[in-house]
Amino acid sequence: MSDVDVSQPTAPGMITLRYDFAAPGAQSALLGATGCVMPGTRRIAFSGDRALAWMSPDEAMLFLPHAQAPSVAAEIAAKLAPAPCLAVDVSDARVIFRLSGQGAREVLAKGAPADLSPAAFGVGDFRRTRIGQVAAAFWLREDGAFDLMCFRSVAEYMRLWLDTAARPGSLPGYL
Repeated sequence: MSDVDVSQPTAPGMITLRYDFAAPGAQSALLGATGCVMPGTRRIAFSGDRALAWMSPDEAMLFLPHAQAPSVAAEIAAKLAPAPCLAVDVSDARVIFRLSGQGAREVLAKGAPADLSPAAFGVGDFRRTRIGQVAAAFWLREDGAFDLMCFRSVAEYMRLWLDTAARPGSLPGYL
């Protein structure tokens, strides 16, 4: 039996935001539009049923209940206007995988060039990277599980890669 469970929970709604988060008043506008504040670099911030992830200095990903994504994307664009911004519902373009169990860190470490030791990667940390040559992002949840996001077009490959990396007896036991 594997020390890691790989599952594919129902994906939340996802809205890509492009905006000048460093502009005067941007953080209060973002909070008013999304219910979340922009997290620090390589972090994800949770607020109720929403989360906002840092993707780059001018890009964030808002996670929220799936049914809310289309209307909230339009609301965000209206609230952040007239400043240049982009708020697009990308819910159907991405999938989420969940890795849970004591070997989850090692499964990700097999494919991600990031320090995943507990001292270096904790709850709320967020990384954009490649796993098995696929663009992905992952973060550590409060319950100790990792969520991993990738494009839907490579979901089958990613699932196979994760299942293979999580095979019983394949984890080196370093983390």
